[in-house]
Amino acid sequence: MATLPRTPEQPLLPVSRADVRAAAERIRGSVVRTPTLHSKTLSALTGASVWIKFENLQFTAAYKERGALNTLLQLDPATAATGVIAASAGNHAQGLAYHGNRLGIPVTIVMPRLTPTVKVMQTEGHGATVILEGETYDAAYAHARTLEAERGLTFVHPFDDPRIIAGQGTVALEMLEDAPEIDTLVVPIGGGGLISGMATVARAASREIQVVGVQAELYPSMYNRLHGTSMACSGDTLAEGIAVKQPGTLTAQVVEALVDDVVLVGERRLEEAVSLLLQIEKTVAEGAGAAGLAALLAFRDRFRGRTVGIVICGGNIDTRLLANVLLRDLARSGRLARLRIRLQDRPGALFQVARIFDEQRVNILELSHQRIFTNLPAKGLSLDVECETRDRAHLDRLLAALRHEHYEVSMVELA
Repeated sequence: MATLPRTPEQPLLPVSRADVRAAAERIRGSVVRTPTLHSKTLSALTGASVWIKFENLQFTAAYKERGALNTLLQLDPATAATGVIAASAGNHAQGLAYHGNRLGIPVTIVMPRLTPTVKVMQTEGHGATVILEGETYDAAYAHARTLEAERGLTFVHPFDDPRIIAGQGTVALEMLEDAPEIDTLVVPIGGGGLISGMATVARAASREIQVVGVQAELYPSMYNRLHGTSMACSGDTLAEGIAVKQPGTLTAQVVEALVDDVVLVGERRLEEAVSLLLQIEKTVAEGAGAAGLAALLAFRDRFRGRTVGIVICGGNIDTRLLANVLLRDLARSGRLARLRIRLQDRPGALFQVARIFDEQRVNILELSHQRIFTNLPAKGLSLDVECETRDRAHLDRLLAALRHEHYEVSMVELA
C-alpha cells in the first residue's frame, strides 16, 4: 500500500491520497455518489457558506458502507469464503452486512445484549449472523476477537484499519470535486476513520483546506488526545454514533498529523442541528450526522466568512427519539410551553384562565390539575397548561396577560 513519504514535517502515515483514489475506483457504482449541495438558509444562519454532503442517502443511511466495501473487495478468495466478523451495534454493522451479503461473503456481527431489537433486525435483514454477547461494546469486541481466532474469520475494525480509512476518504474526494471552493471541512469524530480519510485528501490538495473535527462534549476522546486533557468519556449522548471512549491507534496518528483542531459540542446544539436539518433541508440526520452543523452553530465566529463543507454522515435515528428532539426544539423556541399557574380551588377558576388563553389566541394542548401533591394551601391548586404559540414573543404576551390578571405563573423549563 502506498504511503506518504517520511519527512521531518510529515510522519509516515498509514493511508495516502493514492489509496483513497484507489478505493474510489474500487467501490465506484456500488455505493451511492451522494450529492453535495449548498444551503442558502444555513449559510445565512451561520455566517459561513455551507455545503452539505448527504451521506444519509446511502442505502444503509450512512457513510460506513464505503470503508466496509473497500475492505471486503480486497479480501483474497479463501478469506472471503471463510467470512468476516465485526463488533458493532451501529452503522458499521449494517454497511458490512449489506455489502457482504451482496458479494456472497459471510458476515458475523457481535452486538451487546442490550442492543435495541430494531438494530439487530436491520442487521439480520442484510443477511448477517448476529451474536449477542456482553453488556457493553468492549465485551462484544472481546468476544468477536475470540471468535475470530476460533473460527478463522477476518476481523473488520470499524475505524482503525487503512482500508477502512481509505474508503471513508472517498467522501472528501467527491465533496471537493462537487464544491471545489470549500476551504474548511468540519467532520464528526468517533473512532476517527472518517476524518482520517478526509484529512488525507484535504492535505494532498493544491490549496490550503482546514480540517476541524467535532466530538460530543460527553465523549471527548480524540479531543483529549489532541489537547492533552483527560476529560471523562461517559453519558447518554444524542450523537451515539461518535460516542467512542478510545480512538484508534492509526486514526489518532493521522489526526495528530493532519487535523487542525477538534472542537466539542453540547447536547443542546446537537438537538438544534438535528431539528434544523429536518426543518430546513428536509433531511433526517442522526445525532452524529448533525455534529458538523452543531459545530457551526456553536462556533459561529470561528467559521464566519469561510466556505465550509459538512457531512451528514448518518440518518439512522430512532423515530421516537427524533420526535422528542423536535418537540424539545419547539419548546426552546417558545412555540411549545408548559406553564404552571397557581389557582384558588373555586368554581369558574379554570374558565377564567382559559378565557385569557382564548383572548391571546393561544392553543391549549393539555391540562393537569394538582391538588394533593403540592406545597400550596388546602384551598389552592396547581394547574399545568401545555400550550402552543406562534413564537417567543407570542408566549411573552400570554405570560404578561396572565400576570396582569394577578395570576402567579412560571414556566417549566427544559434542561
